[in-house]
Amino acid sequence: MKTLLKNANRLVENNDLETCDVLIKDQKIIKIANHIDEKVEHTIDCKGHLLIPGLIDVHVHLREPGGEEKETILTGTKAAARGGYTTVCPMPNTNPVPDDVEKVKALFEKIEQDAQVRVLPYASITKDLKGEQLTHIEALTKAGVFAFTDDGVGIQTADMMYRAMKEASKYNMPIVAHCEDHSIVYGGVCHEGEVSNRLKLPGHHSLTESLQIARDVLIAEATGCHYHVCHISTKESVRVVRDAKRAGIHVTAEVTPHHLLLNETDITEDDANFKMNPPLRSKEDQEALIEGLLDGTIDFIATDHAPHTEAEKKQGFLHAPFGIVGLETAFPLLYTHLVKTNKITLQQLVEWMTIKPATVFNLPYGTLLENKQADLTLINLKKIKSIDRHSFYSKGKNTPFHGWEVAGWPVMTMVDGQVVFKEESDE
Repeated sequence: MKTLLKNANRLVENNDLETCDVLIKDQKIIKIANHIDEKVEHTIDCKGHLLIPGLIDVHVHLREPGGEEKETILTGTKAAARGGYTTVCPMPNTNPVPDDVEKVKALFEKIEQDAQVRVLPYASITKDLKGEQLTHIEALTKAGVFAFTDDGVGIQTADMMYRAMKEASKYNMPIVAHCEDHSIVYGGVCHEGEVSNRLKLPGHHSLTESLQIARDVLIAEATGCHYHVCHISTKESVRVVRDAKRAGIHVTAEVTPHHLLLNETDITEDDANFKMNPPLRSKEDQEALIEGLLDGTIDFIATDHAPHTEAEKKQGFLHAPFGIVGLETAFPLLYTHLVKTNKITLQQLVEWMTIKPATVFNLPYGTLLENKQADLTLINLKKIKSIDRHSFYSKGKNTPFHGWEVAGWPVMTMVDGQVVFKEESDE
């Protein structure tokens, strides 16, 4: 079947927009031109909206199996499609943990059954995320996992990280790290600083993150492993990654929308919708993250979509779980508060959410080119509306951005040339 997208706008050099039509056949883009006049089974009028490659998020939590009250593969991927995402990579902190081939096979079967977008799952670095026993990296690689991580838990010993990187490097598989030295967390629930003092909450020091990154980049150098830093949040971490890249070490890093757009001073009360790990840091840290993106130290943006139940989040900073949702709001938030304020360009934003993660992890997606996969997202840059957590497709409603008025909403998402989300009222 052939599908023709008419009257789209695509980004070209110097952030200019160019009108185009796109012809799709058998999951691939077969032609892009200013005007295509061809008989097809299906024509979609793009109404002059921005057409970009489908967004890619290498850091999401879909909670299934074991946490279905928070999210499922079905609800999480519906949320992804609504947010313009065509490929997502779920973390392995589920129950059971995907730490052997049989569990991974069962996970792939559930993905095949329920996923609305492309889902590439991680396997864990250690059995049950306990940091004590290495998983069978060769067998799990052959089973088709995306990469290896113990996300949610930092690898506490240099010995375990060294053995993991040494083994992963044999199979050209990335080690993806949540960096947190538990020995100096001291029960911290928000950044150690002005807000922790004002709200009388235990602080979470920046060193918990940067210390492990400093250790790990040296291990990556010694083993030749691709080492990727999750949700980088501090100026010291940015400095360590920048220095490591200058030294030729294969290290990459991601940053979340919430760490780019918020800092600790945005927490005005004991509201656990602002509780995430790593926590919102200082304004100085926030500025360092934007600078790190702009100079290439940080490679791309990932949401760390982390749904929880409303009852859990009502427990306040001391007792609520860490994490916020992000899939349905990431693009409009970043477009409104970074692009429209001239901090970054639209081209940069699109690249950090598409081609950059694809390039870092050698994925054949993230491009709007002929003979490539027809994973596409249509954005109405002029559409302005308030974020309403009650309307989320995700089961998780835990967001600090409820009520924010933003522009640049996805109105259609296609995976392999098939429409998986369409907003009917996209004027």
